[in-house]
Amino acid sequence: MQSGGDYSNGFHGGEIERVENQAPGLSSFGRAKRRNRGGARDPRGGLTNGLEQKSLEETQDSPPPCTDFDVAYFHSYAHVGIHEEMIKDRSRTETYREAIMQHQSFIQGKVVVDVGCGTGILSIFCAQAGAKRVYAVDASDIAVQAKEVVKANGLSDKVIVLHGRVEDVEIDEEVDVIISEWMGYMLLYESMLGSVITARDRWLKPGGLILPSHATLYMAPISHPDRYSHSIDFWRNVYGIDMSAMMQLAKQCAFEEPSVESISGETVLTWPEVVKHIDCQTIKIQELDSVTARYKFKSMMRAPMHGFAFWFDVEFSEPAKNTSATSVANGSSAISPSTEGNQKKRSNPSDALVLSTSPEAPPTHWQQTIVYFYDPIDVEQDQVIEGSVTLSQSKENRRFMNIHLEYTSAGRSFVKESVMR
Repeated sequence: MQSGGDYSNGFHGGEIERVENQAPGLSSFGRAKRRNRGGARDPRGGLTNGLEQKSLEETQDSPPPCTDFDVAYFHSYAHVGIHEEMIKDRSRTETYREAIMQHQSFIQGKVVVDVGCGTGILSIFCAQAGAKRVYAVDASDIAVQAKEVVKANGLSDKVIVLHGRVEDVEIDEEVDVIISEWMGYMLLYESMLGSVITARDRWLKPGGLILPSHATLYMAPISHPDRYSHSIDFWRNVYGIDMSAMMQLAKQCAFEEPSVESISGETVLTWPEVVKHIDCQTIKIQELDSVTARYKFKSMMRAPMHGFAFWFDVEFSEPAKNTSATSVANGSSAISPSTEGNQKKRSNPSDALVLSTSPEAPPTHWQQTIVYFYDPIDVEQDQVIEGSVTLSQSKENRRFMNIHLEYTSAGRSFVKESVMR
């Protein structure tokens, strides 16, 4: 849900009191192991040959070149541990399987492409649902194992593993369905959605199905004194020794980067706001370069505010059933964190299956992403917290995400900047 009240135009408040910039090389406390998505966006080789001979229009439409960051990104996905973590996330894997079975009429006898197939589990689910043919695409070397998994399950005649980027591999037919588990931390981290868009624009038939069909990123202010005490107040008294001189460095090390961790619904101070709603049928790659949203919260309690939490939902719906998705985009029926279960339906039983990573949903490997302040801000009940957030792809590495937060409360204004690496 969104908090009540109208959005204000422009950022209000007095002079910015603090600019909290991210310094390189320091990691957050409790950072979960980075889940670098081994998606189809990752390159297999070098730059496109003969690029200089192409027209300007052709050059602009060329796939992005291979970078050292891309090479490291997809190479990390050859490690089995990352795939084990994702597959063992039952909320994730079982919701995808249920979505495939719910849409079996769209899949049976049809052609499917799995973008960033990993071990091939979603491709196999689609084959089991009766797909005529599944193209399982992944640029990571895990594609070698995926091919063996497909063979071991007697599905080599149905599941074709393509080792390469979606931008580079060739499929000589249109497809009826695209499936992909493209979501990164904070939904947009790692920029894999661009590969789904590319697959859609290259191969999807008009009216074809994309699973998931929609995604929504939420944010809300939180109060998390235990986390602050564990990381910062600890230094006030260490075995009877005053180590408070360490506190400023401790804040820098603990809170300069976003932290991926699980929080409870009790830490959330307000109803969440929608940062970005995505319709996978219509979104364009250019929209992912930068996302800006304004927010206006009203605190439901008196408490210290320690930062903002971000989480997301994804929805699995048929192309024609966009009513619930539109209402989310308009902010009228965003899902609150109190909704029970990851695999949840909206109030109308015919509406879409939803996979949620909210604080009160069963935990997933995505957890929640927290942008902590260096120092908490005391807020009163019904106090307004407003400002803006901008998420943009890093110029250093498009798979990194820059986060720029502006927030005002009780006439005081702040800025927090960080990079999700």
